[in-house]
Amino acid sequence: MPLDHTARGVYPIAPTPFHADGRIDFDSIDRMTDFYREVGSTGMTVLGVMGEAPKLDQAEALEIATRFIRRAGGLPVIVGVSAPGFAAMRGLARAAMDKGAAGVMIAPPNTLRTDDQIATYYRQAAEAVGEDVPFVIQDFPQTFSVVMTPAVIRRIVQESPSCVMLKHEDWPGLEKISTLRGFQADGSMRPISILCGNGGLFLDFEVERGADGAMTGYAFPDMLCDVVRLQAEGQRDAAHDLFDAHLPLLRYEQQQGPTGLAVRKYVMAKRGIIASDAQRKPGAALTAKARSEVEYLLARVARKDPRAGKLR
Repeated sequence: MPLDHTARGVYPIAPTPFHADGRIDFDSIDRMTDFYREVGSTGMTVLGVMGEAPKLDQAEALEIATRFIRRAGGLPVIVGVSAPGFAAMRGLARAAMDKGAAGVMIAPPNTLRTDDQIATYYRQAAEAVGEDVPFVIQDFPQTFSVVMTPAVIRRIVQESPSCVMLKHEDWPGLEKISTLRGFQADGSMRPISILCGNGGLFLDFEVERGADGAMTGYAFPDMLCDVVRLQAEGQRDAAHDLFDAHLPLLRYEQQQGPTGLAVRKYVMAKRGIIASDAQRKPGAALTAKARSEVEYLLARVARKDPRAGKLR
């Protein structure tokens, strides 16, 4: 089913698994997709920032997206299609939708500075991929250097009917969520889904501010699913207690660039979700000291969440 504004829950950002020699590990894609479904994910997102998308050619990107979509068995898959030009963006977006994607995610180029430039870019991007393709705004100023005010997000939503979701990764961003939900309440912006990123660092309060869930890639997506579920059930203290137990590891994983991805892949490999923590070059691997720190943090998490103790 096409993505729409009612989407909620957890859409893990899937890393792209590789073999040590840089080949795509399709068996691990299957295993990871099965895991996401089994732990309660309501969808998934592929070829995002932590999916190493810039290291793939267009054929590989489509092959990976197709593998996830087919294995997902009807679970909605959002495909990152950000590209320097609209021709490449359109090509991947249309091909992914033809394969069964639920929608696409579009990040802004780092050259945008004014509200007019941002709104114009997204209006043109929507036209390029096709106005029948539901799309997600990726608002991640720490990485893309593009600052989107609530007003410009409202403008994009109002000008582009195919915009159905915001991936909210501003930091600090709690007030932005409240402002956007206020726009909906006063009728100045139509409803959209808001899923949050940043590794889930603020998920405990983001859902309380009106976010519909998470779209991020922490190595324990099952914890994120539990936090969103507990909040929806009104079990606020239980949600915060679980989140707090994971926060030191979650923070450590949130290191910028390839180091954070190295932590995530290392833990996911230890959990048996993927076969290897390899990144495609240029990439990074954890030092012996970093691995020992991760092991220490996992042991601490395991005191409160036994899933952290069930590792290879």
